[in-house]
Amino acid sequence: MELVIDVEPELGASYDDLMTLAQAVERLGFHGFFLADHYLMGEQKLPGPTDAWTTIAGLARDTKRLRLGTLVSPVTFRRPGPLAVAVAQIDAMSGGRVELGLGAGHGELEHRAYGIPFYDVGGRFDRLEEQLEIIRGLWTTPVGETYSFNGKIYQLADCPALPKPVQQPCPPIVVGGRGPKRTPRLAATFADELNVSYVPPPVAREAFGRAQEACEAIGRDPASLRLSTTALLCCGRDERELAQRSQRLLARRQPVAPPAEENKNLSYWKSYPGFSDVAGFAAVGTPDVLVERLLAYRDAGASRVYLHVYDVADIEHFELVATQVMPHLV
Repeated sequence: MELVIDVEPELGASYDDLMTLAQAVERLGFHGFFLADHYLMGEQKLPGPTDAWTTIAGLARDTKRLRLGTLVSPVTFRRPGPLAVAVAQIDAMSGGRVELGLGAGHGELEHRAYGIPFYDVGGRFDRLEEQLEIIRGLWTTPVGETYSFNGKIYQLADCPALPKPVQQPCPPIVVGGRGPKRTPRLAATFADELNVSYVPPPVAREAFGRAQEACEAIGRDPASLRLSTTALLCCGRDERELAQRSQRLLARRQPVAPPAEENKNLSYWKSYPGFSDVAGFAAVGTPDVLVERLLAYRDAGASRVYLHVYDVADIEHFELVATQVMPHLV
């Protein structure tokens, strides 16, 4: 099972903070380092948010082995043509280590705060479907040919479809979501990975099954779609260390007031052993508990787990997971 660290730098982290953590994560043997792509999803702290793809471009040069990507980039933030150019260039900068997580987006408050147009759910999913088709189309168009697209949202005319990414035919595309209909179809049609976040293993298994059925419906080998999940990480050697770490986590992650409609699930942020609403499936506990819970996800079909963290300065946290948890998941 691959373990990937997933951070939320919009809560306040400098590039140097993220670089230090990414290099430590690489040294410790984690498979990848991904960023949430947000500008405002909690109480804003200095130095403020980072731009995800600007940061990944820097990490592409400042790391050597890690897989790098977003979980996930909202389609509302960027247009598909320029995004395809940027990700292809960063893929070259990294020597072929980039993955593009793409999602419909949420969080109306951050859109309003930064002047980004926000659409209803249907409008965001329409944009997601067209962006997925366009980006994959641009990357896979043969050199010397052009790419055109005439959609409801986006139109491209005779695009040279350059540059090409190092990874061929294109960098892995990750689609995230738990929707029962459209998400499985989009993952089966366009993605290399389906990510299902913050659900217990039985629910993840059901979502994975729907995606595999969608693959079969279009004649795709279901085994070609990687399945992953995301779990909140808070690990301690004992109950005392776990309680201390959970309190720091809670102090760092506070919802915007008033909370956006999409952030109602943050009600589970309570003191340890609170996390009660997610205690059965978050990566919260001592190392032996984490091993048991992560293996349950593997049994449900996940070959990759993104460990979602908020404290980017707590390197000892990652050392604990690398030495006491990771060896049991090989």
